[in-house]
Amino acid sequence: MNTMQHKRFDDLNLSKELQHAVADMGFEDLTPIQSGAIPLILDGKDIIGQARTGTGKTLAFGIPMLELLAPRGRRLEALVLCPTRELAVQVSEELKRLARYKTDAHIVPVYGGQPIQRQLNSLKRGARIVVGTPGRIMDHMNRGTLIFDELTMVVLDEADRMLDMGFVDDMKTILWAMPEDRQTLLFSATIPRSIMDLTRKFQRDPQVVNVAGEQLTVPEVEQAYFEVKPWMKLDVLCRLIDTYSPTSSLVFCNTKRRVDKTVKDLQIRGYRAGSLHGDLTQSRRDNAMLKFRTGQSRILVATDVAARGLDVDGIEAVINYDLPQDDQHYIHRIGRTARMGKSGRAFTLVVPQELERLREIQYCAKTRIPRRSTSSLPGQQKVKSSGAAFKTGGQAQARRRHTN
Repeated sequence: MNTMQHKRFDDLNLSKELQHAVADMGFEDLTPIQSGAIPLILDGKDIIGQARTGTGKTLAFGIPMLELLAPRGRRLEALVLCPTRELAVQVSEELKRLARYKTDAHIVPVYGGQPIQRQLNSLKRGARIVVGTPGRIMDHMNRGTLIFDELTMVVLDEADRMLDMGFVDDMKTILWAMPEDRQTLLFSATIPRSIMDLTRKFQRDPQVVNVAGEQLTVPEVEQAYFEVKPWMKLDVLCRLIDTYSPTSSLVFCNTKRRVDKTVKDLQIRGYRAGSLHGDLTQSRRDNAMLKFRTGQSRILVATDVAARGLDVDGIEAVINYDLPQDDQHYIHRIGRTARMGKSGRAFTLVVPQELERLREIQYCAKTRIPRRSTSSLPGQQKVKSSGAAFKTGGQAQARRRHTN
């Protein structure tokens, strides 16, 4: 494991163009993943970077990627693979901000849901860096509009998410089509066995930069769980939002149907909530994200698949409406808050028969999730045995607060 050598961007001796861009972005100190990864990448090493979302991974590979571009080149030299359209857009936008003073760094995002002709026109102008999702990258490969002959670097961003989403065969096909002497950079919040299988096939003596350490969850996240009956979940969710009044909350459900029902129930109670899941059209997904980012909706209810690659600053609370079915999903869910050193909260609603499952998650995540009583939350409502809840004065206040 590499020791962290640099502490400030000034120590990296970057080109003037990148120094200026980094200063414009307001960055002075390196994050641990940047401190560990950037010198190794500049030295031509393959790396496995283990760090959670929100730790500055894009700059960790983006800075050396731009520094290593051939002067006045026209051909494709670097490719970034991302699990979702949202992450591809975010990564390309950040790389463009980094490259704003470099006149020869044409960066093109390619992903599904966007007219392919627009992407074809951008690629014809001479893309130096392409950021995209595996499916659309494969599409361009088959059309002959992506040529890897001069490619020198590939980045697998959030590799564990891409594997979870079933992209392993696409990833292998893409990697096999590249020159063998390329530099391969892999970034992942977790390193399961499937990731190690991938590195053995496609990396050369990779250096490990692990800033996750033994603590897989983040100390800045206040974690707690509430043991509830199934019909109590909506009531407890509302009381959590009323009690802590986060400016933005991300609520996770395990199914699309549960997302839709939860959003409908919240809206009936007067909360500004939106939904995000795989059955929504791209325009509806974009609209939901726009409203959430701009504060028009303060609660986003999502499935794990839809939220992969979601990168929104300022999420103050993550609420697991359903206990995640996968240990790693818990880590990824709560990693959406307390980003870049900020604090955040993560609450989990657990029905009695799920307590053993919760213990497994704590063991996997190497963390302790303390139990809290629902009686500690103000505004408790009377609940009929059928599950119907009577609205109280606390809810009326919540309605006014979340609709004004």
